[in-house]
Amino acid sequence: AAQYYRLAADQGKARAQARLGECYRWGEGTPEDQVKAAQYFRLAADQGYSGGQHGYAIGLALGQGVPRDDNEAARYYRLAADQGYAPAQCCLAQYYLHGEGGLPKDHDEGVRSYRLAADQGWPLSQLVLGSMLIDDEHIPADE
Repeated sequence: AAQYYRLAADQGKARAQARLGECYRWGEGTPEDQVKAAQYFRLAADQGYSGGQHGYAIGLALGQGVPRDDNEAARYYRLAADQGYAPAQCCLAQYYLHGEGGLPKDHDEGVRSYRLAADQGWPLSQLVLGSMLIDDEHIPADE
């Protein structure tokens, strides 16, 4: 699949750039190369593709292929989350709960972001919300 993603990525197709980034991140059909992964995610992100924004944010958050930068990671998570991308909403929720990435610690905003992702069927957000309920953490009522 990587060879076909590369063909489309070289033509500027954002989705293919993000998919090729995944191939490089995980070494699927290509040698693992975090720098190339970050480059392809960034190309897709710069075109406004939520999957690319999320992928690039992960690299920034973990320092994979790019220097670690939690503030920039939060910015890219926000860009993808604002498009309704559930994985990014889940990551953004974590940043709010812990006050990371230059974001204020905001329990209610974190729960709201988890809910947005959970309502789309994102399992990690569903798990976290369920755990919060079992642990008797305050979860604001639906708006």
